[in-house]
Amino acid sequence: MAKVRMQQTTFPVEKIARSELKEFDDAALVAAYLAGTRPAFQELAERYHTRLLNFIYRTIGDRDRAEDLVQETFVRVYRHLHRFDPTKKFSTWIYTIASNLAKNELRNRSRNPMVLFQAIKKHWDADHRPLQWEDSTYSPDDLYRKRHLREQVEKAVAELPEHHRVVFVLREMEGKTYEEISEITGVTLGTVKSRLNRARNRFAQIVGPMLE
Repeated sequence: MAKVRMQQTTFPVEKIARSELKEFDDAALVAAYLAGTRPAFQELAERYHTRLLNFIYRTIGDRDRAEDLVQETFVRVYRHLHRFDPTKKFSTWIYTIASNLAKNELRNRSRNPMVLFQAIKKHWDADHRPLQWEDSTYSPDDLYRKRHLREQVEKAVAELPEHHRVVFVLREMEGKTYEEISEITGVTLGTVKSRLNRARNRFAQIVGPMLE
């Protein structure tokens, strides 16, 4: 009988119901899948699909292409899940894969100056994003001003250089810690802070005149 051992607890994999998998943390889901519980991977995919879609979409500004890259992310996760280090955070690992795919997409676009800085599109999903734009307690005029502000923010983010945009999105819109961003992007903590500081300054320079 194959078993999954996580945190001193043993699970008989063939008896794990899909509803029970929802209670597992990421590391336990990985272990369950590797031990033979195939639905565990679907649970991981459902857990991260929207989050990764939001992240890639905000980075490259193209929802259809973002969907493709999310699927490619999961393909790579599926192929290399046996290499995942359980002492690390699964979220950092999967975001690293998604970030690399998004950066490759931007590099490929840079060969065509017409799409170098495509605008970040509208209708962001609210899930997993610190910045909230809609609130029923606001008046219609307030909501209009907030929507206008969101449009200007989207335009400003789209104009940030690639390496600045990635850390800006991860920090300001995904709420990642500096340490997580360092792992995801593969640069030192000092570089993350430097790039984020420059991104914030550049963002302020761009968005300021838009709001005057």
